[in-house]
Amino acid sequence: MAEEAPRKRKQRGAPNGRERMKRGYARAEQRNQEARDALEPLREGERPLVVTIGAVLSGLVGLSIIAGYVGGVEVDGERANFAQVAAPALLMGVMAWGMWRARYWAVLGFQVILVFLIFSAVFGLAAQAASVAQVTATLGLLAVSGTFFYFMVKAMARIQMPTRRTD
Repeated sequence: MAEEAPRKRKQRGAPNGRERMKRGYARAEQRNQEARDALEPLREGERPLVVTIGAVLSGLVGLSIIAGYVGGVEVDGERANFAQVAAPALLMGVMAWGMWRARYWAVLGFQVILVFLIFSAVFGLAAQAASVAQVTATLGLLAVSGTFFYFMVKAMARIQMPTRRTD
């Protein structure tokens, strides 16, 4: 009796797994196309606000790294060598410049850093949450970085859009 059910379904014209998957992909692609059509391309020289904020933050982080080195900050009782300071400071500076110029690769790089920050905060929260203040601060960090990430997705889509023709 159990073998008759699949045959009856096929006889009635019910879709098989492959057909259901094709229809699902088609519906998803239609929603994606509608979302792309709703986006406005950036005007010449325009930069989304979230990208501007990211550029400023990235630049400030780069400057704070240099300021810490010049100020003689020690980590675990040792002063960092120049390469340990120059690499992240240069990375953040280049990323700030790229985001200021609304470059896709810079926003994508900033999002990668946000993802590392989000994962680190989640794992730190799960493994080392020692006080209410620490939990609150970590949850705040997650809220800010997650919100930043979310809004940067749409900004990235607008940055990579070709300009539309007005025929």
